[in-house]
Amino acid sequence: MKRTLTYILAAGAIIAAVAAMFAYRWYTDNKRPNFSRETVLYVYPGMDANKVFRMVADSAGVLRPNSLERAFNDKKVAEYMQPGRYVVKPSSSSVYVARMLNNGWQTPTRLVLSGTMRRKGDIARKIGNQMLVDSAEVAAALDDDVLLAKYGFNSTNVFSLFIPDTYEMYWTASVEEILQKQKDAYDAFWTPENVAKAEKLGLTKEEVSIVASIVKGETNYEPEMPSVAGVYLNRLRIGMLLQADPTVAYCFDYEPNRILLRHLQVDSPYNTYKYPGLPPGPIAVPTKACLNAVLNPDPHDYLFFCANSDFSGTHKFASTLSEHNRNARDFQAALNRRNASR
Repeated sequence: MKRTLTYILAAGAIIAAVAAMFAYRWYTDNKRPNFSRETVLYVYPGMDANKVFRMVADSAGVLRPNSLERAFNDKKVAEYMQPGRYVVKPSSSSVYVARMLNNGWQTPTRLVLSGTMRRKGDIARKIGNQMLVDSAEVAAALDDDVLLAKYGFNSTNVFSLFIPDTYEMYWTASVEEILQKQKDAYDAFWTPENVAKAEKLGLTKEEVSIVASIVKGETNYEPEMPSVAGVYLNRLRIGMLLQADPTVAYCFDYEPNRILLRHLQVDSPYNTYKYPGLPPGPIAVPTKACLNAVLNPDPHDYLFFCANSDFSGTHKFASTLSEHNRNARDFQAALNRRNASR
């Protein structure tokens, strides 16, 4: 009898020890933080789970590798892992990381659209360099009139759709989701107040974008943008040719460093030296500053401007052709002097 009791107690002790071990493992894997530093993890489609395990272990500084390995095996990460951008924090447990990967619990990334975007390829590269989507797919979408029509645009005016800014999105966002994000930003910019300003100028939203894209081509100096916008609006109002060099550069895919007389002969509706009014669409992605400059132009009677002879990147404005020619001669003389001194 005593021997039987001893066996029972021993068995109970073993069971209790095993239960305690499993309880400790469960607590360790599910509740205890297992990493020494925060890391951002990018999981691409078809990536091997063992490689992801090593990436997490190395970059996040895993404290208990066996715990992480158990979690990957128990949760079948190799079978269920989803592509995405994930943030592993020091407070994360092994099981949380495994479940995060399986369920696609991504942390949004910042899609930054900024700088000069004069070609569709510029947009495609910026997006492709920051998101999972391939730049070639983005480029194809920007020429897809059927797709763009869903957002109210086409391949000619698609530059208008983009509002340079920083956007929070999931790294795995599709082209359609990225375009919808831009449409939301576009709609947010065009408040009733801004629509009313455009109407007061006699412009549609699309025409504002076209003028703004020309302003973008002329200057990056924001304080001067309302004055440049005012020049083009004055020309439009009196029926004068816009004669905007950036529109001619657009005809040549922005290849020329300088617009020469031979470039002005190109037969294109974007050549504002030949064709009156606005070109068919924007020649670049206009920034918010450019759009606001058009909607809030400086009130003046200037019809001309040229680069300042002090090479500050600013311009001299003129109301008459004779005054403009004098400014242009001053700039050319200063340019000749600078070139001669080199």
